[in-house]
This record gives sequence, C-alpha cells and structure tokens, in this order.
Amino acid sequence: MKSVSLTAFSRSVVKRTGVKKLRSAGRVPAVIYGGQTKPQNLEIGVKDLENVVHHSASENVLLDLAVNGASHLALIKEIQHNPLTGEMLHVDLHAVSANEKVTISVPVEPTGEAVGVKTGGGVLEHVVFKLKIRATPKDLPEVIYVDVAALEIGKSIHLSEITLPPGVEALGKKNILVFTVAAPVTEAQEAAAEAAAGPAEVEMIKEKKEDGEAAPAKAGDKAAEKAPAKGDEKKPAEKKK
Repeated sequence: MKSVSLTAFSRSVVKRTGVKKLRSAGRVPAVIYGGQTKPQNLEIGVKDLENVVHHSASENVLLDLAVNGASHLALIKEIQHNPLTGEMLHVDLHAVSANEKVTISVPVEPTGEAVGVKTGGGVLEHVVFKLKIRATPKDLPEVIYVDVAALEIGKSIHLSEITLPPGVEALGKKNILVFTVAAPVTEAQEAAAEAAAGPAEVEMIKEKKEDGEAAPAKAGDKAAEKAPAKGDEKKPAEKKK
C-alpha cells in the first residue's frame, strides 16, 4: 500500500469547549497510538484529511504523517462522524513500523461476469465482503479483486482459492465461501416456498373497554361470577340493640 503524506500538529486542548472551537476553525482532533509511539493528541486540517480519504480506494489508508518535524507511519484506524451532518469529529491513528506485519480487514470485490450468470441465468452471491489479512504496511492491498468469470452454476470460490498479492497472508478458515453462483429460482419453486410459509398469522389485540366496562370472559375460562346489580348488594346485618 502506497503511503500518503499528511501534516498534523500537536494538540493541547482536550476539554469540550476547546475541541469545539478547534472544529470551528477547520481542524479535526486526533490521537495517534500503538507501536513504539506514545499516545499523542493531534489536530489535522479538515480539508487535508478529506482530500486523503476521498481519494482512497478503501477505508484503509496508510499515512506518512509529519508531526512537528517528526515522521510517523500510521494507518487510519477510525474516523468518527456526526450522524446528522457527516462532519468529521475525531480520528484514531495507529502507528506502525515499516518492517512489522499488521492485521487489517480489506474489501474483496469480484471482477468479470460469471459464465453461470451470463449464459445460465444464475445469480452471483457475494458471501464475504471483507477478508482479514496480515502483511507489512507496504505490502497491504487497498482492495482484493477476485476474477469470477469462470464460475458456472453451482460452482464456488473459497478463501483457499484466492490468489493474494506477494507477502500477504489471509487469516481465517481456508474453506470459507467467498463467491458462489446459485441456480435461478423457477416459478414452481417460488410457489412452493410461498405455500410452505402458509398464511400470515393475525395477532388479535384486545382493546380496552370504555367507561371501565370489564372485558367478556374467554371460552374455556372458569365461569365468571355475575356481578350483583346496583342496589342488590347485601347490607351487613344490623347489630341488635
């Protein structure tokens, strides 16, 4: 993975008010940690960071980070966004060594049109969307592309069958299914599936009776005692004088 140059500055403000002013000035609070680097609070220009992220093929970005004259190699670990405006709120950076292998998750994408889809009307099923890999920073791919053109109906590609770039190791069970071509579903199969599902169950909701009227007893319940009519209540026996 090719590193991208980015400049950051040491950050002294950590309280909420100071961080808010920092964002208003067009800077994003950040922190770098990991490796031999002590955790350090940083600030990065919003425009500079957006330019780096938007020109990246995936969420994995390797930075050649310059901080107050010192150089750090770092991966963007996480970017927190405002859920309403999309504004960048905070950035986590993971410092790495050029010769040390790191583990990341990389998107896996198909290339070509499967023959089972093109000529047989099948459906390409993308089962796994990210692969966990291990490599040195310079060997890390941004995306792993898999040629699915030879896939016929009923055929699959497993993790063990994917050709990885030199120096890259895939982690996980080798028999994991990544791509497969399923046969087209016939009208008879759709009808059978609908029949097997059966009619949707209707949930009966008992509404409250107005004016405090009691709900009628359900069939099978114990016989409900008839409430005495108003005025028929038995009065307690008066004490004899």
